[in-house]
Amino acid sequence: MTDHSAPISGGRSTRSAGPPQLLIVLVTAILIVVVAIAGIEIGHSQNAAAATISVSGTGTIQGQPDTASFNIGVHTTNATALGAEKSNSQKIAALIAALKLNGVTSKEMQTSGLNIYQNTNNNGVVTGFSVDNSLTVTMHHVSKVGAAIDAATSAVGNGIQLNGITFSITNQSTLLASARAKAMKNARLTADQLARAGGSHVTGIVRVSDQENPVTPVFYGGYAVSSAKGMRAPVPIQGGSQTVTVQVAVVYTLG
Repeated sequence: MTDHSAPISGGRSTRSAGPPQLLIVLVTAILIVVVAIAGIEIGHSQNAAAATISVSGTGTIQGQPDTASFNIGVHTTNATALGAEKSNSQKIAALIAALKLNGVTSKEMQTSGLNIYQNTNNNGVVTGFSVDNSLTVTMHHVSKVGAAIDAATSAVGNGIQLNGITFSITNQSTLLASARAKAMKNARLTADQLARAGGSHVTGIVRVSDQENPVTPVFYGGYAVSSAKGMRAPVPIQGGSQTVTVQVAVVYTLG
């Protein structure tokens, strides 16, 4: 009986090589990501420490005062308190009327002092009474101040009192704007000079802070006008000029 079965041939067995290759791919991808992140961090660290320079600048502008304030009043004496008060009231009314005729409105006048006191001799005996009544006046036309004071003095006569004049600038916004621009220009000029000296140049502004020095009203000392006699021309008044100053501190970046 013939055996027709085929012989079993010998051979080498094979296995899949997938897992090791996948591991290599994953490791490579992780390394690429780490390198990329490191590159980003290095780039940030290089740009974080930008060079800066800090300077200051000052701007000063001259302005002409447009407002004058003064204290004016009446001093009266009488044997009685009632008599002194009545005389004073009549004269202060005349003073107010004269000021109004010379451009001073009711809103620009305010009572700032009213005093009634006894007058005594060396023995302490009452010899009479005195009354002082004063107004604080604000005028927005400096050129009319002299005429207003002259008219008030003529209306009151002896006993008129004037206690100094103060000049000021009502609206400083335009002057402050000009002073700020001048201060910033001076600050930039200084920064450019320092940067060039160091082999660099200004590229931008990081921070700006400013300090304003508002105009301080100019006070001209008080004095008294004892009589209106002999006064023919208005009291000469000169407002002069005043200074507005702004100082800025600026931090610039350098490139």
